[in-house]
Amino acid sequence: MISKYTYKGLTWVDLESPTQEELDHIMDEYSIPSLLGEELTDKSLHAKVDVYSNFIYLILNFPKLSTQKTKGVEQEIDFIVGNNFIITVHYEFIDTLYEFAKRLEVELSLEKKIDVDHGGLIFFHIVKTLYMHSREELMGVNSQIKETEKSIFSGEEGKMVQMLSHINRTLLDFKQTLRFHKDILESFNFAANRFFGEKFNYYTGEIMNEYNKSISVIESHKEIVDDLRDTNDSILANKTNDTMKVLTIITFLISPVTVISSLFMMNTDFILNTTQFYFILAAMFVTSVIIFIYFKIQKWL
Repeated sequence: MISKYTYKGLTWVDLESPTQEELDHIMDEYSIPSLLGEELTDKSLHAKVDVYSNFIYLILNFPKLSTQKTKGVEQEIDFIVGNNFIITVHYEFIDTLYEFAKRLEVELSLEKKIDVDHGGLIFFHIVKTLYMHSREELMGVNSQIKETEKSIFSGEEGKMVQMLSHINRTLLDFKQTLRFHKDILESFNFAANRFFGEKFNYYTGEIMNEYNKSISVIESHKEIVDDLRDTNDSILANKTNDTMKVLTIITFLISPVTVISSLFMMNTDFILNTTQFYFILAAMFVTSVIIFIYFKIQKWL
């Protein structure tokens, strides 16, 4: 599907899951090399930046929570940024691009003076919106973290082990998706100076700031999750120790009874008289008392 937006001679072409016919049409219209056109037919394996004579081509992946809200997924967007046009290619519906397009249509219909006079500025506004949307997604993760913290201190620490693992996986997925952005944006900044002049450094700097904000939020959430996991593990360990202590006490208390009952079940022909029998019982009792005192001294009980 092809969507076009124009403003003062500047065109934004958005391609969602394009067909080969649609790609051929756009390639001819904007003089895109056939080799690049072939690359646009499907998702790429990694992010990158390529510089051509009349445009910059770069691939960025942005994180998004899945419908389960327990796992992050990647959404690839290919950008072809020229002086008087920008082409975005993606292979699924992306809410952020749709919302940005609607906002752009409103601003154009109201004839607002939006800050765009070349493709680089459209790229700036799109990428900034994508980073902001990623941080909004992380707000949902923040809510999960707060709920988990509340549950941990409400006696549900056993159930929170899996929840903490899910949250941690989401944050790792977000971080993994953004892992190449810094290098890509630095390369884009170098190429953009050639196309749009040094004044565009301000906008590339703003884009890098948006990226750093997103990474900072991820790292902050990750630190909190790690602290909560340590706290949760400590509470679980203390409960386990208390349980083992109770079991040890119970075992110690029933041991004399077990010994005595076993005594009456065994062959006692070797006992010559009642005095020897009571002597054996007394020896067992003294042994139990000595063990008990030793346990108390060692603070095991």
